[in-house]
Amino acid sequence: MLKTELSDSCLISLYTKGNEEAMSTLIDRHKSRIFTTIYLIVKDRYIAEDILQDVFIKTINILKQKKYNEQGKFLPWILRIAHNQAIDHFRKEKRNPKITLADGSDIFNCLKFSEENTTSENLSKHSKKYLKKIIEDLPDKQKQVLIMRHYMDMSFQEIAEATNVSINTALGRMRYALIALRKKIKPKQIAYD
Repeated sequence: MLKTELSDSCLISLYTKGNEEAMSTLIDRHKSRIFTTIYLIVKDRYIAEDILQDVFIKTINILKQKKYNEQGKFLPWILRIAHNQAIDHFRKEKRNPKITLADGSDIFNCLKFSEENTTSENLSKHSKKYLKKIIEDLPDKQKQVLIMRHYMDMSFQEIAEATNVSINTALGRMRYALIALRKKIKPKQIAYD
């Protein structure tokens, strides 16, 4: 019997017994439906393709660890994983708010506090000085959270612990810092290289 005629549960069983081709058949069978589910949530083809790969990796890991509870419902199960991965993408985006410059680049990729990165292709020296100045002009608590988050790569949990405040307070400080930066950047119209 051809693998394409086998049920999902038979293919999963074959895969868990070491038949890699069974997983390939299973993925080919449902790839289009899973991609569509993700795409309808993220509305970006490239992001959807990345998430699709993550879904397959997660699925394979679960199957290899024998954590999949076979109930003949593989498609709804993998679609739930796809849905959750797509939602997680938005949660990550929300945790890492971005200020996007006119050229589409992230403001935090343009300015670094370390002396090694004084030459940036993205902004002129004047613009870097201006950005550094408006960050320096932020209230100390907001500036501290912004630097910890974007330059020290700390999570909000780590920031909350380091500053002895709640996560909500750390999030609020970050929000107000970003609002203040947006207000100061818009009227000045930074010159770009």
